[in-house]
Amino acid sequence: MIELLTANTPNGKKITIMLEEINFEYKVTKININENEQFRPEFIKLSPFRKTPVIIDHANNETLFESGAILIYLGLKSGKFYKKHERMIINQWLMGQMAYVGPMLGQHHQFHHYNPGKSKFGEDRYFKISEKIYNELDERLSSSKYLANNNYTIADIATFPWIARHEWHDIGLKKFKNLARWYNEIANREAVIKGYDLLKKGEKIPLV
Repeated sequence: MIELLTANTPNGKKITIMLEEINFEYKVTKININENEQFRPEFIKLSPFRKTPVIIDHANNETLFESGAILIYLGLKSGKFYKKHERMIINQWLMGQMAYVGPMLGQHHQFHHYNPGKSKFGEDRYFKISEKIYNELDERLSSSKYLANNNYTIADIATFPWIARHEWHDIGLKKFKNLARWYNEIANREAVIKGYDLLKKGEKIPLV
């Protein structure tokens, strides 16, 4: 059984979506980041950067932090969405999400959604970068059904929850026909619908 320690964030949703897709038994242990539970000594032992998510695979006593590493682990363990002959290209799009898409959209959330009016420079900078990300993903998806190739992979699972906050971005997902097509296809997957509702409180995927 997989225990997932996480807050209800895009990075946490990556893992619940993956666990639903591969049909693994799991339970969610909520880490309340608003009360700084990620800084408790027992959590730091599991996650040295003090960040969620973390998984504990109780079947073999493995513990992993960092959502990208967790997706790779689950892909290898399940044999799904991370085919051996596709891993080079999957890794590139996965690392792009981890190093670029997630962090930059996350900064956009901080300046534009959580703290508007505090820094015009920050708001303008991360809005432009986020809009650039939308354009770059849309360009890629004009020639490929999914991000890595024409197969749904962990690269898509990693990226989707960040684009699912498109209402926060105020960029206009509808304007990007290829990205919107990709988003809608993934949003209609049964496992994605279930996994997106991380806390099982009826949370719905935002529409385009």
